Amino acid sequence: MQIDILTLFPEMFSGVLGQSILQKAVEKSAVNYNVVNFREFADNKHSTVDDYPYGGGAGMVLKAQPIFDAVESLKEKAKCRTPRVILLCPQGESYEQRKAEELAKEEHLIFICGHYEGYDERIREHVVTDEISIGDYVLTGGELGAMVVVDSVVRLLPEVLGNQESHMKDSFSTGLLEHPHYTRPADFRGLKVPDVLISGNHKLIEEWRNKEALRRTLARRPDLLEKIELTDEQEKWLNEIKKEDK
Repeated sequence: MQIDILTLFPEMFSGVLGQSILQKAVEKSAVNYNVVNFREFADNKHSTVDDYPYGGGAGMVLKAQPIFDAVESLKEKAKCRTPRVILLCPQGESYEQRKAEELAKEEHLIFICGHYEGYDERIREHVVTDEISIGDYVLTGGELGAMVVVDSVVRLLPEVLGNQESHMKDSFSTGLLEHPHYTRPADFRGLKVPDVLISGNHKLIEEWRNKEALRRTLARRPDLLEKIELTDEQEKWLNEIKKEDK
């Protein structure tokens, strides 16, 4: 996958993209990052990329020209002629795991990180394919949002995680929150690991994990249960959990 990031602050990405899973993905040739300062595409001697909004109002608006030219330049160099162009903004669709899974199937992603009051609307209408918001709050710019999306997508690429099953049972990947985890020692300060997890009975362990995922989702994010179709077995477990927790 090719990931291009258009930003006015490219130095913000050096630490993030050069660490942990994001760096390992590069080492495994699963992804290539290209961080571009779109100020370089400004067509004026002062390299300004923003201007006052028509009609008046507070703040400055990102001009269409630098973004149009930057995206066109990236497309010309790309092997994939139809990249997804993603705008990070508060007005975008709320970001969810299903979107990460969708984007992970693409060959080329271009992220636009804006600042100031907003974007010239022509950028949205004629350049962007996706608008994404990582939450109902406002950040100074789109850089942090882009980092979140990139991280969530890259970890899904083939061979990036050591165990390909790692992400398949992550919270939200199954539609549920993930079950609790424990590791050694089995008894820490009198706090013991559930007996089933050290029983060696894999069938019972899997059942326990499935039930605990349902229990945790019911307790913390019951809204998720309305979005998925439970199996007959899951329905039975959910009814048992509701009775247990009364």
